[in-house]
Amino acid sequence: MARDKFHQNVREALEKEGWVITQDPYFLMVGRRRGFIDLGAEKALIVADRGAEKIAVEIKSFVGGSDLDQFEDALGQFLIYLNALEEKEPDRQLFLAIPEGFYIRFFDDPFFQKLARKYQVNLLVYNELNNTIVEWIK
Repeated sequence: MARDKFHQNVREALEKEGWVITQDPYFLMVGRRRGFIDLGAEKALIVADRGAEKIAVEIKSFVGGSDLDQFEDALGQFLIYLNALEEKEPDRQLFLAIPEGFYIRFFDDPFFQKLARKYQVNLLVYNELNNTIVEWIK
């Protein structure tokens, strides 16, 4: 399984925000096939009796090639993993991690903003130069 170019950058960005990486990668069954989401992470909630917030993060770099082609592939992968994750661990939220530059140039188009909302694509926008999370979009 090949890792995305910015895998380590996103991992470090999550850890800077207090997330504990619990799976790298996060294994799940997709029907009868094996699937791997890039990261699984947990963060203790401030209210002690609520346990931990759990996420899974699929990381994309969007370098080279067509932005549209790459987004088509990422969206399809996100939707497949979202459905598989709902069966395995419905309390874990799935995020699609995308670089800040891609977010700025691609999601300035209202069509893609609407598409992300329609399919409930949670976005984690990261800066790969300083390994930080710029924005969480649910």
